[in-house]
Amino acid sequence: MIKANFRGRVRLVLLVLSLVCTGLSSMAFAERQGWKRQPVNWHMTGGSQIRAIHYPVGKEPWLQTGRNRPVEPHTGFELSILETAPSAQDNTIDSPPIAGFVPWVAVALTDERSDELELDAIPRTGAIGDYLTDNPQTNYGIGVFDTGAGGHIISSTDAVRVGLTSHVPSMITSSMVDLMGVTGIVSAYVSMPLGLFIDGLGAIDPNNLTLNPGALVGETNVSVTVGDAIESPLLPTAIGSPLSVYFAAVIKNDVQVTIVRDGNEFTGPDVWFFENDDPQIPDYPNKVPLRLRPTGSVSVQYFPNLFADPFDPEWGAPMIPSVMTSFLPSQALFFASGVDVTHGNRSAVDKQGFMFDTGAQVTVISKAIAARLSLNVTDPDFLVEIVDVTGESTMQPAFYVDSFEITATPQYLSYTNVPVVVIDVASPEGGTLEGIVGMNLFTEFNLVLVGGGLPDFGGHELRFERLPPRLAADLFPASGDGIVNIRDLAAFAQAWLSTPYSELWLPKADAAPQPAGDDFIDFSDFAFFAQQWLQSTAP
Repeated sequence: MIKANFRGRVRLVLLVLSLVCTGLSSMAFAERQGWKRQPVNWHMTGGSQIRAIHYPVGKEPWLQTGRNRPVEPHTGFELSILETAPSAQDNTIDSPPIAGFVPWVAVALTDERSDELELDAIPRTGAIGDYLTDNPQTNYGIGVFDTGAGGHIISSTDAVRVGLTSHVPSMITSSMVDLMGVTGIVSAYVSMPLGLFIDGLGAIDPNNLTLNPGALVGETNVSVTVGDAIESPLLPTAIGSPLSVYFAAVIKNDVQVTIVRDGNEFTGPDVWFFENDDPQIPDYPNKVPLRLRPTGSVSVQYFPNLFADPFDPEWGAPMIPSVMTSFLPSQALFFASGVDVTHGNRSAVDKQGFMFDTGAQVTVISKAIAARLSLNVTDPDFLVEIVDVTGESTMQPAFYVDSFEITATPQYLSYTNVPVVVIDVASPEGGTLEGIVGMNLFTEFNLVLVGGGLPDFGGHELRFERLPPRLAADLFPASGDGIVNIRDLAAFAQAWLSTPYSELWLPKADAAPQPAGDDFIDFSDFAFFAQQWLQSTAP
């Protein structure tokens, strides 16, 4: 068990970005006539989860969270493939989904640290040190590669699995941090310096679930936040910006990976990690300039406990987990260099306070930006139910804005009919963010997040290429292969007559009626499938 007797507690607001909001009345909207509740399970900034959306009947939103939206017929089952296929150079997206993908990663820990009062984390390619468990190939954690987290978090469940809570000598200090969420505060522990290593889900064998450690990257001498089964049982495992700044993360939305462990399914793009100057990194021509804010970070460090008795075994041990630092811990995060949002005749132009967050499946605007766009939060287009890390829930308004553009070269990333959630999120610079650029805007792209390294001399950017369209009936493999054939028919047959509560449920096969299906795979879906038989997206 994690030790409960602690000597110090620090309120660390931004390791898990707090969501500053006043929840709307759930009951008032639940009773609204003509609205439907749709359960979902989406990640949001701050470790919170969106558990359901409410929307008017007849205005079903686009919910797909996987790779790019499949090519769909214009009306009925009349198929039109090439007419709807976007150009590879076209950076305009109409009607992105509400929620995007999750970049899941496998997480392993070792005991590798530097000498006492050497505070800097050291980036590593390859695992170094002794693992905290005797079976690291099976006892690994699964977490989110989360650029919106100012530090690293290991959930209480994963802390047990990877051997962090049982290691002798103890790898967990008696210091605690308080993490603020939507509705309150949860407490978590601070670890001793250790080695933290990650790789994408593609490093896990889907059959025997063993982790191949050959391409792990990470940091040594890094202190992490550790969830507690009583104090903070809902804290997720999240690998934050203090690691992503040192590497280039390649996120392949055209290669989807699914891992099922302990009855939990993890599906997301394959993720690869390289040193920032590795020639193997894809050189996509399109780029979004990013900035670290606050500026001036020079290293990743933990803050030592120098207030204890010098003879105390924990004198000099971490009191605050490792974050990016300048002179003081700054918890820097990545920001888009510019965002323009318009709705009707109102606009919020050249906004530089939008954080780029791989841990957020949804895009967010602040209440101030919503007011600037004249959005009436008491009359939203739809609502989202957010469950906080405290376990409490709130209801937040959401809208479809006319246009959302991100500064990029050689041309802007442009979106129309964009779903956004209105909520205030605490900024690492004080006050609140203007918004969050979430992963729902990137489901149709392969990405490379170039961390740029520290000290912060710039060079941080998001490179991207647009994916070719896929057919709605291209069911196998998970990412599709560009043609509807016998393999897709076999996948469809296996899911026949299933529902979302069935073990064989295949969401992509629930194609009819358009656009959201009816939660039952039957003859209407087969008719849609048959219309695309032997069709191909190949030129």
